[in-house]
Amino acid sequence: MQFTTRFYTFASMIVLAALSRVLPHPPNFAPTYAIALFAGAYVADKRFAFLIPILAMLLSDAILEITTGWGFYSGMWVVYVAFSFITILGFKLREHISGLRVLSYTLAGSTLFFVLTNFAVWFSGSMYPHTVSGLVACYVAALPFFGNTLLSGLFYSALLFGGFAFAERAFPALREEPLVS
Repeated sequence: MQFTTRFYTFASMIVLAALSRVLPHPPNFAPTYAIALFAGAYVADKRFAFLIPILAMLLSDAILEITTGWGFYSGMWVVYVAFSFITILGFKLREHISGLRVLSYTLAGSTLFFVLTNFAVWFSGSMYPHTVSGLVACYVAALPFFGNTLLSGLFYSALLFGGFAFAERAFPALREEPLVS
């Protein structure tokens, strides 16, 4: 397997975005679901596309665990499942990448993340009763976090997709190279 300049550019962007997760930030303002969308849109090998956001989470979670003691937790598997669904959204996005489509898929991804992770919080039964009103209360309580999830998705998707498009325009050879050959 031969790695290309395009691959190193892509990988560097992913690593920098993932490491930004360990910097101080508002709750739920993180790059990971934008990374899942980005990987789904650009990585030809679908298995590797699923692996990228998981590795980004594991790397940043390990650093957070070592430095703060709160990187890993029992419900994180739901977050990984949500990122897998967002990667699948990226597969659909790869058919035609444009600013408007990235925006719409980012909005869909943040909504999907919000719905899945908060349903899991409700379903766990640790904070809300297993009733319709308990489910509604769970989603209402999570709305402030949804704002940050949405803003971070828009920010990091613009950074990743826009940065990669800018790099391809600035360096035409990047457009012609596969990610891995």
